[in-house]
Amino acid sequence: MPGRRVVSFPSSVELGPVLAHLVACRADKAISSHGRFSLGLSGGSLVSMLGKELPALPQLDCSKWVVGFCDERLVPFDDPESTYGLYKNQLFSKVNIPDSGVLAINPSLPVEECAEDYTRKLKETFPQEDIPMFDMLLLGMGPDGHTCSLFPDHPLLEETEKIVAPISDSPKPPPQRVTMTLPVVNSARCVVFVSTGGSKATVLKQVLEAGEGPALPAALVVPTHGELLWLIDDPAAASLTVQVERPGPGAKL
Repeated sequence: MPGRRVVSFPSSVELGPVLAHLVACRADKAISSHGRFSLGLSGGSLVSMLGKELPALPQLDCSKWVVGFCDERLVPFDDPESTYGLYKNQLFSKVNIPDSGVLAINPSLPVEECAEDYTRKLKETFPQEDIPMFDMLLLGMGPDGHTCSLFPDHPLLEETEKIVAPISDSPKPPPQRVTMTLPVVNSARCVVFVSTGGSKATVLKQVLEAGEGPALPAALVVPTHGELLWLIDDPAAASLTVQVERPGPGAKL
């Protein structure tokens, strides 16, 4: 696939600092190009990784960052399931992202209205674009191949009109969520998947090497004009036969 890079590290310990440096470098380039850096965040292990590695970078300036969420659970911000709440505690409190630069859902709304409200926020943030074009999206992948809150065999995989969609029947709790749709994900200038651990080896092989059956949601992430990077570790890469880059210590992407 043109533009796809698969980069493996011995473990997530080596991966984390490289990811942080990549984010910071792309932020600098975006700010130089068009005055700000728009970043879409996902939950899971990314929260603790970014919360540790980004604040450790010297002279990190996030004052011109705009941060959204690739998906979010419809729970109060103080709920341990809230992706926003986790990032607020583990990352936003440590760096100088302005409050106005964080695009959060309104969890007090019903799920349909919550998705409409978040759509409005994105349209206000990207007023020149029919489909918001984030500079970078950071995605994870579940053991079933889902990404964002886009699950295998779910009708939302066919969504082409909405940029944010509600979901009330998530097979992974909590059931009510809002999620970016594939048109938004595939419009990004750079999409970075982070997937680590031996438990991901089988599904990673299916996604990256086009296994039998319908394509899993993560395999449908094919940026139209942007880059696609998979940052993985050696346990996750164990079953792959596709070309994998293995950079040495201290390497930068």
